[in-house]
Amino acid sequence: MRKNEQLRNIGWMLLGSILLACSYYHINFQNHLAEGGFVGLALIGKYTFDWSPALTVLLLDIPVFIAAWFFKGRTFIMNTAIATGVFSLTYELCERFSPFVFDFGSNLLLAAIVSGVLTGLGAGIVLRFGGATGGDDIAALFISRMTKLSVGTVFILIDVAVLLVSMFYLPLMDTLYTILAVSVAGKVITWTVQAGTARRPVKVTSKVPQVPAVRHQHG
Repeated sequence: MRKNEQLRNIGWMLLGSILLACSYYHINFQNHLAEGGFVGLALIGKYTFDWSPALTVLLLDIPVFIAAWFFKGRTFIMNTAIATGVFSLTYELCERFSPFVFDFGSNLLLAAIVSGVLTGLGAGIVLRFGGATGGDDIAALFISRMTKLSVGTVFILIDVAVLLVSMFYLPLMDTLYTILAVSVAGKVITWTVQAGTARRPVKVTSKVPQVPAVRHQHG
């Protein structure tokens, strides 16, 4: 891959990671939407066994990253490390210094739709240009490749499954609105990855979606 193309891809992945982190903090966190993916599993561990969420996410990420190293290569892992690092840093900066509050009040329907669009776009951009924002993204790519389902559809299935299990400690309405958010995000991820390509299912190859040849936030 030419250097200019690499820099362009990294630039887009940085943009996607920043958008994803800002959306998770300003929309999901500030409006009490729940989390799917590995973060959602970590919260289940916290409420059920009092496990540290940070440790649980790390333990879930490690085997997935090892598998990705062998099956998808060093470039993909490096891209993912960059995207994950920028996501974490941006979220931390938002949490500490952001003066913006996007409180949708009782209109959680709007919050869920906005969250789905923005997090789906952020995650989709990162996936489109050859990276991922965490272990659950990589797992979705593996499952997509094995099942021939679109990446966005796999994201939806994983997140909904985690959220349904989470219902034993989460308020019902918060969970349902979060399921709506991740469903919208999954569709937006698919559209973002496929935009400008021929109309056919997304196929994840050993070089992970690069177009022309996904976010999230965080869950």
